Amino acid sequence: MSQARQPVASTRATEDVVRYRAVRGRMPELAQGLSAEDLQAQSMPDASPGKWHLGHVGWFFEAMLLSRQDGYVCVDPRLQALFNSYYEALGERVTRAERGLMTRPSLDEVMAYRAEIDARMEAWLSAGVEDPQERYLLELGLHHEQQHQELFLMDLLHLMSRSPLDPPACETEPRAVPIPLAGAGFAALTGGLVEIGADAGFAFDNERPRHKSHLVPFAISAALVTAGEWIGFIEDDGYRRPELWLADGWDAVRRLGWTAPEYWRREADGEWTTMTLTGRAPVARSAPVRHISFYEADAFARWTGKRLPTEMEWEHACMAGVLPDAFGEVWQWTSSAYLPYPGFRPTPGTAAEYNGKFMSGQMVLRGSSFATPEGHARASYRNFFQPHQRWAFTGLRLADEPSLTDRVLEPVQTAQFREALLRGLSRPRKAMSPKWFYDARGSELFEDITRLDAYYPTRQEAALLKEVAPRLARAFGAGAVLIEFGSGASEKTRTLLDAAPDLAAYLAIDISPDALAEAKARLGSLYPDLPVATLAGDFLALERLPHDLPQGRRVGFFPGSTIGNLEPAEAVAFLTTARRLLGPDALFVLGVDLVKDVGVLERAYDDPEGVTAAFNLNLLVRANRELKADFDLSAFRHKAVWNAARSAVEMHLESRRAQTVHVAGRAFGFDAGETIHTESSRKFTELSLREMVAAAGWATLKIDVAPEPSVALALLAA
Repeated sequence: MSQARQPVASTRATEDVVRYRAVRGRMPELAQGLSAEDLQAQSMPDASPGKWHLGHVGWFFEAMLLSRQDGYVCVDPRLQALFNSYYEALGERVTRAERGLMTRPSLDEVMAYRAEIDARMEAWLSAGVEDPQERYLLELGLHHEQQHQELFLMDLLHLMSRSPLDPPACETEPRAVPIPLAGAGFAALTGGLVEIGADAGFAFDNERPRHKSHLVPFAISAALVTAGEWIGFIEDDGYRRPELWLADGWDAVRRLGWTAPEYWRREADGEWTTMTLTGRAPVARSAPVRHISFYEADAFARWTGKRLPTEMEWEHACMAGVLPDAFGEVWQWTSSAYLPYPGFRPTPGTAAEYNGKFMSGQMVLRGSSFATPEGHARASYRNFFQPHQRWAFTGLRLADEPSLTDRVLEPVQTAQFREALLRGLSRPRKAMSPKWFYDARGSELFEDITRLDAYYPTRQEAALLKEVAPRLARAFGAGAVLIEFGSGASEKTRTLLDAAPDLAAYLAIDISPDALAEAKARLGSLYPDLPVATLAGDFLALERLPHDLPQGRRVGFFPGSTIGNLEPAEAVAFLTTARRLLGPDALFVLGVDLVKDVGVLERAYDDPEGVTAAFNLNLLVRANRELKADFDLSAFRHKAVWNAARSAVEMHLESRRAQTVHVAGRAFGFDAGETIHTESSRKFTELSLREMVAAAGWATLKIDVAPEPSVALALLAA
């Protein structure tokens, strides 16, 4: 029956098959021990029979992937309407409320359908999947399967709760990960302009695009609300006080008769019990409360005098490492309506119906539950349910405005460093931006690097800049404002300042406040008549320049071949933003390193004295100091290699052995030889340089080249 390409040997194809089998094998494991009757029944319109889940997830792979093959013949046309969930583009379907009425096909026939889909998928995967859209749909299918594994358990628990026998569905709770550590107290964060949304790796379309969001200072509970705290809410007549409830919530309380969370029951002795996957059990007062609606979560927050966090606050706090039980216990309600992010675009094709069509009347939950499959959760994940629904494994944590009783507000840069490191270590190929090298010690080490014999770029660029500075200054004109991006110690700047005494002001922009303070003090003493301003922040994320700068022509200055540290698209985006910030009459002085002998390049980034190695390893020193991480520096080594395909020297921190590192309460495993990619220093030809600046809308006025080992300075005009 199988319709598939002939398999060929491929390491990635083999990995795809192994992963596919691992994910697909989980739901049949969850169904073991359940009867055909257990898997046939449907307990409410919002739930689906277990048998339907088993069939639908196979249908998804057939509809989204296998059917893309030319001449594909589906396994059984009769099953298409039965297992279609909500895809209008794929034709008729059985309404959700009537899925339990479909006694045919039998459970055995559904499992045979699964087996045939698996055979076809494994043959298709073995042939190799290279098309980017097909690879995304493969990932989507696997994550869709994992979603239904949790839905399977949610629906099964609801079914068992309808029986007066209180039957167990499982011998033990099918927990994906151990019970997470509980936090304590409130953590206060300064907020500011933060980035929200998925970065690298797989994500659903509703998690993108990654975008900036402004957060005012806030506090968030490091612990989830417990069942014991919820009992206090009940005993204070929380379900009888309309002033605590939204209007629709109070209507639900009266209409549906809510007096406690879903599955709770007060026994004759006055104690509370709840239905679990292992049967009815006493409510564990110290455990997080489960099975509450958004309306209940919101009312409880009002009762405490606090509020629910927004989904942006939750994600920022999670990435800042202050939520030790963010994952693995309950999904957490937020106060955010489920709406598209700015610039949202649904997945092309049939999968466009996956998320976007539900962006109405739903509320966002963050985190994951004990039933969420391992590897499925991530900080940017946006779960969503209607505000009255409560059969999911849902709970809450509280938010508030920061106060003196909260943990001390930490610097925004520390929180951003933690977020960047957690994101970087969570990627399939671990990586960090080189901007995090530059704490005070990192800046000192880099200055030491620039004085090494092996490190030619600074020396060659300084000599070239001294030669061309008078000509550049004449091009600037009187009253210009020099703006340096990533200024560091502002050493090279002095050459331009000496050549252009008629500048109106100098603005230094750098991520290191310490480096800026030192530079401002030094330049202030050397150039007492020159206004020197500083701006601490990421020059890649600037929205505007200070409003009080003089009005003269803006001249951007970006030396040191720092542009080579950016990915090609990132470099173009930076130059485009710089052109917008500097204005229509702007000039820009750009320093780049040029392609040359590989030996010269690698020696420059792996010097015999070991200074570059210390500079690279200082990233881990910083993480240990600022974030209380536990990197063993002796277990990592500096590595620099030339990547000809990318025309770049790459720096890595390579793990010398298999090990586990902890950052902000999260564990990250390293295999021996696995690396953290910390920097790519791209090298240019004159052609690639011109192409890059043209793509950003700049015109190249002149390119000056130093003697070997060559670097270049380009003068650009907006």
